[in-house]
Amino acid sequence: MAGNIRTVCIIGPAHPLRGGIAHFNDRLAKAFLDEGYEVKIYSFSLQYPSFLFPGKTQFTDAPAPEGFAIHSVINSIHPLTWFRTGNTIRREKPDLVVVRYWLPFMGPSLGTILRRIRKNKHSRIVCLADNIVPHEKRAGDALFTKYFVKPCHAFVTMSKQVLHDLKLFAANKPALLGEHPLYDDFGEAVPKEEARARIGLPQNEPLLLFFGFIRKYKGLDLLLRALKILKEKGKTYKLVIAGEFYGDEQEYQLLIDELGIRDQLILRTSFIPDDEVRYYICAADFLVQPYRHATQSGVTPLAYHFNKPMLVTNVGGLPELVPDGKTGIVTAPDAEAIAEGIARFFTIPTELFLRGIEAEKKRFTWDVLVNTLVKAALPH
Repeated sequence: MAGNIRTVCIIGPAHPLRGGIAHFNDRLAKAFLDEGYEVKIYSFSLQYPSFLFPGKTQFTDAPAPEGFAIHSVINSIHPLTWFRTGNTIRREKPDLVVVRYWLPFMGPSLGTILRRIRKNKHSRIVCLADNIVPHEKRAGDALFTKYFVKPCHAFVTMSKQVLHDLKLFAANKPALLGEHPLYDDFGEAVPKEEARARIGLPQNEPLLLFFGFIRKYKGLDLLLRALKILKEKGKTYKLVIAGEFYGDEQEYQLLIDELGIRDQLILRTSFIPDDEVRYYICAADFLVQPYRHATQSGVTPLAYHFNKPMLVTNVGGLPELVPDGKTGIVTAPDAEAIAEGIARFFTIPTELFLRGIEAEKKRFTWDVLVNTLVKAALPH
């Protein structure tokens, strides 16, 4: 433990909420425990109102993590819960408060909570920022973000893009660059043949994988058009689309039929339970992240954990995480370039990617992130 920091409070989504940020917070709490800190999480009783959540459910059936308390008490649209939660944490006086920020909609609730906490004149508040400028913009974004950042003492980001965006709102506050650790709690890798058999995928065909929630900024339509381009050149590949639609599904279905590539697709477009994640990753030859824009992606460290190369576009922090030709392929975010990248992947021996991944993944550890958060909290 560093300095006088012994007790840690994480504010953000956690079990039984599902999704990458909730899963990350649960794993981060375990990392603090492993380093000897006392830790608890304050999460949401209501995270998103229905108009902000296009999926089927916000909750998971997976068992709760063990070893720390999760208090699901924050209602994102009920100010009384903001004051109540902030006052509770103020009285508890944790040495370090780590607050996640990923969406301006959360600015009013989290900003109010932090203002109450600061009244104890003890807790150091560090924001772990996934995004400062959101992927999908709405009126009021800048106002909500300004309100949120003011009570924070310091910031940690997981990409240079977010670090740059942060200067628009908190130019004079300390900020450190961290790394998104590997998701190492989805089980161990299994052989490709076993993974494909387990989830009913073809054994003897090259398989590409698009994994995760399907949102406009993630560029699935670019990947579908890339498959069409490859097909016209006599190169046909199967694409597994594994993840829930967070948008207009019909738009994609119409595009698939227009392009005439339905026979090349395996659609698993529902939420992928945690206990099936490793089978999808391990079944693929490589993952494709055809994002139009991005900061960082939780899919990348997931692929690293399972030693799986990937194609990413050169947007946001993605090229920082995937050195071109070493652990994967980097392309421009357009269909032609993505098609060329897919074809290029199959000309490079897999062993070269695997060696690059083994070397690169050593820097993505949870203890490094814990130490970065603690360092950010120390007075500057």
